[in-house]
Amino acid sequence: MALSVSDLPAMYTLLANSLSRDETVRKPAEAALAQSENRPGFCSCLMEVITAKDLVSQVDVRLLASVYFKNSVNRYWRNRRDSSGISSEEKIHLKQKLLSHLREENPQVTFADVMYIAFGPMQIALTLAVLISKIARIDYPKLWPELFSILVQQLQSADTLSSHRIFLILFRSLKELSTKRLTSDQKNFAEISSQFFDYGWHLWQTDVQTILQGITALVQNISSNSEHHHDDLYLTCERWFLCSKIIRQLVISGFPDTSLQDQHHKFGDFLKRSCTKLMKILVAIQHRHPYSFGDKCVLPVVMDFCLKKITDPGPERMLFEQFLIQCMSMVKSVLECKEYKPSLTGRVMDENRVSLELTKKSISNAVAGVITSLLPSDRVVLLCNVLIRRYFVLTVNDLEEWHQNPEYFHHEQDSVLWSEKLRPCAEALYIVLFQNHSQLLGPVVVSILQEAMKGSPSSVTDITPGLLLKDAAYAAAAYVYYELSNYLSFKDWFNGALSLELTNGHPNMRIIHRKVALILGQWVSEIKDDTKRSVYCALIRLLQDNDLCVRLAASRSLVFHIEDATFSEKDFSDLLPVCWDLCFKLVEEVQEFDSKVQVLNLISALIAHVTEVIPYANKLVQFFQKAWEESSGESLLQIQLLTALKNFVVALGYQSPICYNMLLPILRSGLDENSPDELLEDSMLLWEAMLSHAPSMVPQLLSYFACLVEILERSFDYLKVAANITESYIILGGTEFLSMHASSVAKLFDLVVGNVNDRGLLSILPLVDVSVQCFPMEVPQLISSTLQKLIVICLTGGDDYDPSKTAVKASSAAILARILILNTNYLAQLTSEPSVLVLIQKSGFPVEENILLCLVDIWLDKVDKSLPKSTLFFLISFWLGNKCCCIEVKHSVLLLNA
Repeated sequence: MALSVSDLPAMYTLLANSLSRDETVRKPAEAALAQSENRPGFCSCLMEVITAKDLVSQVDVRLLASVYFKNSVNRYWRNRRDSSGISSEEKIHLKQKLLSHLREENPQVTFADVMYIAFGPMQIALTLAVLISKIARIDYPKLWPELFSILVQQLQSADTLSSHRIFLILFRSLKELSTKRLTSDQKNFAEISSQFFDYGWHLWQTDVQTILQGITALVQNISSNSEHHHDDLYLTCERWFLCSKIIRQLVISGFPDTSLQDQHHKFGDFLKRSCTKLMKILVAIQHRHPYSFGDKCVLPVVMDFCLKKITDPGPERMLFEQFLIQCMSMVKSVLECKEYKPSLTGRVMDENRVSLELTKKSISNAVAGVITSLLPSDRVVLLCNVLIRRYFVLTVNDLEEWHQNPEYFHHEQDSVLWSEKLRPCAEALYIVLFQNHSQLLGPVVVSILQEAMKGSPSSVTDITPGLLLKDAAYAAAAYVYYELSNYLSFKDWFNGALSLELTNGHPNMRIIHRKVALILGQWVSEIKDDTKRSVYCALIRLLQDNDLCVRLAASRSLVFHIEDATFSEKDFSDLLPVCWDLCFKLVEEVQEFDSKVQVLNLISALIAHVTEVIPYANKLVQFFQKAWEESSGESLLQIQLLTALKNFVVALGYQSPICYNMLLPILRSGLDENSPDELLEDSMLLWEAMLSHAPSMVPQLLSYFACLVEILERSFDYLKVAANITESYIILGGTEFLSMHASSVAKLFDLVVGNVNDRGLLSILPLVDVSVQCFPMEVPQLISSTLQKLIVICLTGGDDYDPSKTAVKASSAAILARILILNTNYLAQLTSEPSVLVLIQKSGFPVEENILLCLVDIWLDKVDKSLPKSTLFFLISFWLGNKCCCIEVKHSVLLLNA
């Protein structure tokens, strides 16, 4: 139930009691507050306590309310699956209330007692500032765009105290936002910086003058008792200090080096941004309205302009990189646009009416002709050469970045979106161009490759233009492996050049070694059996390279080979010990999150695709144990670890208990209700794998079953996996499991049946059937509530025209039939209970005869049409052995129904 204004007195009492030194008063109050945290309106009540004018003197209560408020925001502001959280309406109210309560009053203290303001109202103001910054991190700018505009607006008319409070909020919020690393977030911070910097700098200068004048006056009038003036001066000092920290944050995180250009460059920057924006608009229009953009007055002009800019960008190429990216995006979008492909279908004979589809075909054919005229063979070849020789080549800045941080360089080059950086964008355009003109460009690319290899033999060690061109040519050959395989024999290329590159261990050869690793991964489908062994050895050698960037590239390519359908474990088996050791060593050396995930993918692939895992089980256990401990707080990395652990369990098979000392604590932490929600699915898959490959039930694993009911109480998202887990417990745990968790099993069935759709029922009903088969005398009595629901489903559910409903009805009837045969007395007792009759009547089914007789009709009419023949044996047994039935069924009725 939501809290409201009427709950304010009770809320105040709980807060006051929480501060009591009497434990008998304090403990119940703290418990009550903890239970109220996730209730709607809790934060609103706290906000009312904080801002109540009649409670200004109750500093301790208001401070405690602000702390509870901050903690609740941290826990419930983001929407969570297992909690309703804070509603959107309440969030809007809270944000408005926070921005209307900026002037948290200071106590009346003397200047000599200024240290007091570290407590009380000042601490409340600080807590609220931190609270606003946490909300800003989540909601700004999408859900709270007005935050900074309101703060700046209130600064214009604020007194010293209010401006101090506002600057406290600004500092905390800007500090929080500056730590966000996504490109969009950094752009938002840059915009804030450009809008606020001038005002902040001007105020900083003004405060410096005010402070100097105030201190001078203070020294000259040391005996003055103007307490108000002293307080204002101190707040001005505090505001100046905050302003200094804000300016530092803005300069460091909000302005790139280019912002320090001379004043006359601003207009040029504006023109660049404007041109880039206009080209973005054209790209968006072409993507959204391809037929309209294909007009002869639009497409030819734009395409010709873009092609000219790409092939001849002028000396300012690097200064105008974003514009070139948009030009390349435009050409790429046009070349791969399916609406511009010539139509291969004809038209209906004697059709005179011009349809919309016919108009589109006409436009497509016309545009295809325009594109062909814009890209004759010589221009296609020129564009291909320019992309490879100019845009693929590593720059001095690239090499310096690689030297400074190999990991960052690796991920920036290979993981960044193609539309954000110039080289990835050029590579994306090249791939589309080659796919459209493979027959023309195949020989061209091979020619460039041969030229580059001849100009820079494998013995060369200096970083020359020839070496960089070879690196670019290798990249070009790697990206279009499928089409280029018609013009280039991989075996000859590998034996004649690529393998020789690896014999040169000079540090500068890291440039070529990285591309060799890329090629070996991209060309995996073209590598024949007689070359696989040599390629595997080459990748292991690259995995031992001194350069971290090369090793990461090799680890990724090795994953492609291991996961390939034609992977030869025979050729790889003797390399496996070295590969394991190199993986463990590499994961120790890397620092970046993406690097750890990449190496973990390789380890997971090895576990999943090689048979010799058990000899390395101890090392793997040690690795997983350490990796899990170090991954605390990194949910994405833990997801990869859980996937790898599942593969590890599957690979160990019935020997998996040797790693239970490591697995069980990890599984328990993943299933804990306080663990991140995103870990739950992979934790349950690991749980399922452990049970499926367990030779016997162990006590620790047996005790975990109670978690399953808690999970299903929160959500039915993982019902299918939960059903498999429960089935394993029933079969593997036997009577020991049932005696320990009988109530949990009954609760699980009752929770699911009647609360999920037909698809969910079809997941859980086979499990009910298995439990009845395993424990025919015990289970039916435990799940009487569930069985009553199944009786109702049999009598009222089902639809001859809905296969899923028919399947649910048939499955339910089969379960009841099995109980009739295996535990006849109990079913007769159950069907005669008044509660069953009441339940059936509530469902709208008219009961005119005995319930069990009604079920016989269902068995004879529905089940034989829906279930396998093996299941019908129970019905036949009942039909022929009617002596087992506790009620009298006349043969005429049975024969009539038959």
